[in-house]
Amino acid sequence: MEDAIAYVGHQVHFCRYREAGTLLKWLGDDLSGLRVLDVAGGDGYWAAQARKRGASAVSVDLARSKMLRGARLNQAPALIEGDALQLPFADASFDRVMSICAIEHFDDGPASLAEMARVLVPGGELVMSADSLTRASEWPNLFEAHCRKYKVKHTYSHEKLGDLLADRGLDVVEHTYHFRGRQSEHFYLAMSSVKAKAAPNAAAVAAPLVSVSDRLLPNDGGSIVLVRARKRA
Repeated sequence: MEDAIAYVGHQVHFCRYREAGTLLKWLGDDLSGLRVLDVAGGDGYWAAQARKRGASAVSVDLARSKMLRGARLNQAPALIEGDALQLPFADASFDRVMSICAIEHFDDGPASLAEMARVLVPGGELVMSADSLTRASEWPNLFEAHCRKYKVKHTYSHEKLGDLLADRGLDVVEHTYHFRGRQSEHFYLAMSSVKAKAAPNAAAVAAPLVSVSDRLLPNDGGSIVLVRARKRA
């Protein structure tokens, strides 16, 4: 039952399935023997997907209530209570690090990136996503409502993340934007800003249309930015 509830919560959503799916694709289909960390992983659902691919998976988060639910998943990862700005792991503890739309909620995003870089082995990879909302100024009321609802403190472009990561010893090897078009970005903000919690799930039917639209547009802006980076040897 817990797996079914988690599936609906994480996968039946207007953006999360495609977003997390892309990051998992970048991690690889076979993660056997690799140590994977999900930073701010909540209940550990996506770390559990990495475990299903063979990884020794760990999810770190401050939300104990979410971790108690995640512990009941059939393929539950190790669930550690900890701060993304002070990860409770030694240097070079992980081969891969994942973070799904978390950094925009942190007071100090650069500090979290430094921690992710620290716990990565040389040659290891970080895959992450973040709110970018490159047209937010066109709909200030929707943007403010989105930030209030999800406690968004900062937004990031691929250039900004690239600079921050480069300063911390990682080089971006791939990036992509989701919800690239103006209408798609307005849709993202409108869905994320409504008060009804079910709206993002009900809007999941639009996800394939947004995906098709994204493939036809330049990869230089949008609502969500996804980055894959490698730590220098």
